[in-house]
Amino acid sequence: MRWREWMGRAEAAIFVSATPVAREKLARLVGDACRLDALIADINDELKARPYEIVFVAGGYQFRTRPRHAETLRALAGTKDAGPPSFTRLEMLALSAIAYQQPVTRAELSRLLGHDISRDILGRLKSLGVIAPGPRAPQPGTPIAWVTTARFLEVFALGSLRDLPDLETLGSSPAARGEPDDDIEAALDDAFGLDDE
Repeated sequence: MRWREWMGRAEAAIFVSATPVAREKLARLVGDACRLDALIADINDELKARPYEIVFVAGGYQFRTRPRHAETLRALAGTKDAGPPSFTRLEMLALSAIAYQQPVTRAELSRLLGHDISRDILGRLKSLGVIAPGPRAPQPGTPIAWVTTARFLEVFALGSLRDLPDLETLGSSPAARGEPDDDIEAALDDAFGLDDE
């Protein structure tokens, strides 16, 4: 009976939280003797027939609607914009480069990607909450260096930055080493499963 009680506590805590619940908080809630991964797996087993599940994102656990129900929810909301934000190709390239090279300045992004990365692009990514200003770069003018946020991890369903596709999957391109590359778009498209537009 104790296991069921732990399951109920963990599920309730995750249910009422608007943000991912950290493992440490759940461990305090159910006790150190509980095997948290097995507990979450058992909860998810009971949720298999439901339109939602518990996932590990941004360093914690959160209820997420299963992808197969996305269209239904968009129709209910009356908008095709419900769900994760959509990005232009250049925004996705900039975001990918920030994720792998952070902290990185706008000038470094432009050099790396071979495209001018405007303040507007970074401003939109910031307004979506997927990037934030990081430390000032130790360069003349001390430009802002950009980093990804917990929202970035949530949008891409990543537990941490360690869950990004390995740079080796991008190939041995110069871009993977932080050098300019004319073919970076194709490599990043492959790594993030983007279609040609």
